Amino acid sequence: MRGLKISAAVLALALSACAIGTSEDDNERFPTSGSYPPGTMERIDFTAGVPEGWRISALRTPAREAATWKVVIITGTPSWSEYWAPTIADLPRTREMIVADRPGFRTSEPRDAVRDLAKQADALAPMLEARAGERVLLVGQSFGAPVATLMAQRYPERVDAMVLVSAYFGDRGATARRLMGAGRLFHPMLPRDFRNSITEMRAQTDQLPAVWAALRRLRQPIVFIHGDADTFVPLAADQRIAAEYGHTLISVPGGDHFLNACCVPALLDAFEHAISEAEGRESAQPPETQPDDPDPEGGPILRR
Repeated sequence: MRGLKISAAVLALALSACAIGTSEDDNERFPTSGSYPPGTMERIDFTAGVPEGWRISALRTPAREAATWKVVIITGTPSWSEYWAPTIADLPRTREMIVADRPGFRTSEPRDAVRDLAKQADALAPMLEARAGERVLLVGQSFGAPVATLMAQRYPERVDAMVLVSAYFGDRGATARRLMGAGRLFHPMLPRDFRNSITEMRAQTDQLPAVWAALRRLRQPIVFIHGDADTFVPLAADQRIAAEYGHTLISVPGGDHFLNACCVPALLDAFEHAISEAEGRESAQPPETQPDDPDPEGGPILRR
């Protein structure tokens, strides 16, 4: 039993390292909100857009009257908004941003994992509210990509463009497969955030047909951005989707799964490209070729 507890602790540390750090209060690799001057960003709470009325914690820029676009971030898993602080800090003054701890993570309610992706989309929908004349760029990171896809389908009049960052639609790279295997073994002993992360990842597969159907129907410009050194989700997965559906794909040389840590300038450029497509100043730039896919209508091959 002692050996199992030690192994579970090691797994928790490995998972937290994958999520860019072991603690948002003590993280040398990645600055958090406390690393920046007062007024750069602020912590708020809002009520989830579902009957349960969960309290959701979020990090955002202060109101900017000159902002013409609001950037709404749907994070990966585990969902820690603090690791988007460098992106918020580098955001142009004509942009606002909000990023939440998704339901079931950090100080956001509920305590347990929310397995239903559509319910997560509805819970986070209040973030799409914008000032008159301000447009919305919806960004889905990793596991947050299918949640963002469903949000764009369910609230099309409130989403003007999308960026999908290191999008995870069930296709796992080598690192993700190893962590999922270990997570199943030690699931009951993991800390709450990592336990909920494993739970929602396991629940995703059966919901993917609805996500593919939503993605096919979207009419907003969509830009994919993916690092070519990503070992969690293969670059080929996003290449395949972008080529099949005619969307822009930006490959980041040397970028890993966490572009909001390694590659903030490239990420901000992807935001601006999506905005340019929505404003009619750029055309979609899908990959010229795509990896083989035996089921082109069903999304990428699932490697578990």
